[in-house]
Amino acid sequence: MEVTNKNNKIQEPNVEGNLNILPILPLKNMVALPKSILPVVVGRDISIKAVEHAFKATKEIFVTAQKSDSIEIPTSKDIYQIGTRALILQMGKLPNGSYKLLIEGINRAKFYKIEQTSNFLSAYYQNIVSPPLEDTIENQAIWRNLYDLFKEYTALNEKISPDLLSMFKGLNDLDHLIDTIAVQIPIGFHQRQELLEITDLKQRALRLSVLVNKEIEVLTVEKNIRKRVQRQIEKNQKDYYLNEQMRAIQRELGKEDYHQEINDLRKKAKKLKLPAQAMNKVETELKRLEQMQPSSPEATVSRNYIDWIMSVPWYKTTNDNISLVEAEKILNSSHAGMKKPKERIIEFLAAKKFAGKNFKKSPIICLAGPPGVGKTSLAMSVAKALGRNLVRISLGGMRDEAEIRGHRKTYIGAMPGKIIQAMKRAKVVNPVIVLDEVDKMATDFRGDPASALLEVLDPEQNNSFADYFLEVDYDLSKTMFITTANVIDNVPYPLLDRMEIINLSGYTQFEKLKIAKDFLLPKLLKEHGLKESQIDLSDTNLEKILEEYTKEAGVRQLERVLATVLRKSIQELLENKNLKNIKITPEKIETWLGAPKFKKPERKNNKTIGLVTGLAWTEVGGDLLEVETTALKGKGALTLTGQLGEIMQESAQAAMSYIRSRAKDFGLKENFYSNLDIHIHVPEGAIPKDGPSAGITMATALISALTKKPVTKKVAMSGEITLQGRVLAVGGLKEKILAATRFGMKKVIVPKENANDIKEFKNELDKSLKILYVEHVDEVVKHAFEISPFKKIIKKSHSKKINKSKIEKKI
Repeated sequence: MEVTNKNNKIQEPNVEGNLNILPILPLKNMVALPKSILPVVVGRDISIKAVEHAFKATKEIFVTAQKSDSIEIPTSKDIYQIGTRALILQMGKLPNGSYKLLIEGINRAKFYKIEQTSNFLSAYYQNIVSPPLEDTIENQAIWRNLYDLFKEYTALNEKISPDLLSMFKGLNDLDHLIDTIAVQIPIGFHQRQELLEITDLKQRALRLSVLVNKEIEVLTVEKNIRKRVQRQIEKNQKDYYLNEQMRAIQRELGKEDYHQEINDLRKKAKKLKLPAQAMNKVETELKRLEQMQPSSPEATVSRNYIDWIMSVPWYKTTNDNISLVEAEKILNSSHAGMKKPKERIIEFLAAKKFAGKNFKKSPIICLAGPPGVGKTSLAMSVAKALGRNLVRISLGGMRDEAEIRGHRKTYIGAMPGKIIQAMKRAKVVNPVIVLDEVDKMATDFRGDPASALLEVLDPEQNNSFADYFLEVDYDLSKTMFITTANVIDNVPYPLLDRMEIINLSGYTQFEKLKIAKDFLLPKLLKEHGLKESQIDLSDTNLEKILEEYTKEAGVRQLERVLATVLRKSIQELLENKNLKNIKITPEKIETWLGAPKFKKPERKNNKTIGLVTGLAWTEVGGDLLEVETTALKGKGALTLTGQLGEIMQESAQAAMSYIRSRAKDFGLKENFYSNLDIHIHVPEGAIPKDGPSAGITMATALISALTKKPVTKKVAMSGEITLQGRVLAVGGLKEKILAATRFGMKKVIVPKENANDIKEFKNELDKSLKILYVEHVDEVVKHAFEISPFKKIIKKSHSKKINKSKIEKKI
């Protein structure tokens, strides 16, 4: 058998003398070096035969390493050509038939031929002898460097005896030193084989120096690590000892329960799995508590802070009830009308159901409308429809920013703001929070609570709401906020911009009647312990109560009046035991409730000059507004009375200027005003009035007074006037037109620009009411007067519609 190298080229022996033959012992993952004693377990048949043969003969054997440990029957290509001639010192047979050997490396050797004999491999080899180095300065330096490195290594490695160095005296022992070091240091399989194959003593010494230096660095790092670990162990032991002493002292002082309580708080905090920021705060306060006296004020502050952190919900949620049919049923059963708000809530539920977990931001809704229309109760119905917990916060009269953001915990009696308190009461992170009366907040030296709400009601910021007391960010993004307001003009614009405004107008008479029958009466009968059969209240009498004893946009006053009627009925039932039920008649209503408080104003049949009916918007709904004008001899003064605001006064001046510009058309002298004093008065002078929408009303009253032409009966109007006579849009038309219907008006004159607004609620209006749309004062005059005040017929107005929206403030 010829032997080949890695490149499959034949290696011919290039040595003098004859080749020796020895059995081969192939080793897996193991390299036997000269001067080393190595224990080996032999279990393969090919190895057992070789060992038995060698032990019977000279006990010498050729030991070489396998290139791969996965080969069980190696060939010449599977073993390294350079190995070690070794001597078997001991051999013992194990119970499983394998042998345990103790072999000693003698010298390097290289085989040139391999043959198969008696079921094992035999190698024709030649000993490799490395010639000693010459005694030069460089070689001496190599010797000393390697010796010093090994000396340093033995100092770091306690497992190697320093006496080993005494075996080596000088340069002549370099070969022995190299092999000894290679055996002692923990180098890898391939590195050992590399050292075995380097025949040049100088190169082998330099390569070993690199490996030893690397191991010294590793040992140095290990030593440092051991020192640090030892110091930590000593510190832990010291801490344990001191803690045990402290516990013993605390037991003597009776403070053991206090520290047990702190440990219980720490366990509770870990169990809650608080956010990292909150957990760090809790841990800091707990460490402070451990150093404090239980009775100290600082301990109370820290304990209060920890309690708040752990009582606020961080992860717990309620599952939204996203059945659209069920939600719609709940909303309809609790509130009549309110089409837009209900649609918005159903839209939110539909989006939530469709988007699932991707729909993270909750809407922020502002329900705006007059008192008593059901804003707060609608918000509660929304929470019920969603299946969420509800918390209500009243903002009316709030003037301190700390009410929203909380106080610094260092203050005595400090606590979180209303928002965090509400989250604690809700016990979940996705409740419905109702911020009631958001328009009633005030501002003073303590700050502006409306500004603090900007962060709360901003979906882009409220995921990290900062409360001064908690001092950690709190996520409010899953919370649904519903605010309520009577007048959104009082809400700062930046805050208003963050909310979706849903206007709740006042109820029509028909809606109030339905609410009274379907909601209020059943509720009040139950509260007073009455049966439906015991009270006989007809629709006619209920309408009488509505029209003559209530004047409001909502139904709050109506509920109080009905409660009074029921209490009076109960009184009669108790006084007369024979009565089974009470029939409520008009006479009883007047006896129980007194004379009617709100009767429709009766207009005289004769037409009145200078008196025009306008329409007004108030916080409790729409109302009629009469404007009286009279012209007296004077010097051109214009007097305005009735507590009119600046805007309303400007409207009167604009109306007067328009009439002066059209004096000839009205049959007036150009300087008619120079010898007249004109007085405009709006009755109910104790009530402040303002806004631009009375412009056409005052213009019509002025024209009537100056031309001595009466205005048609049962006509009401609302619109802003310009100097050129154009009629601009106004606000609050639904409430105004409902008021016109309530007071028996037959015609209503409104700006044409408001036509689209009226379409939204036209179906709710009385069919007998005629709505007239105008663009110019000339058209107002045409509809308001039976006899035209114009001197000659005015052709179609040349005025053009201006696409400009004016939002009325109060009238």
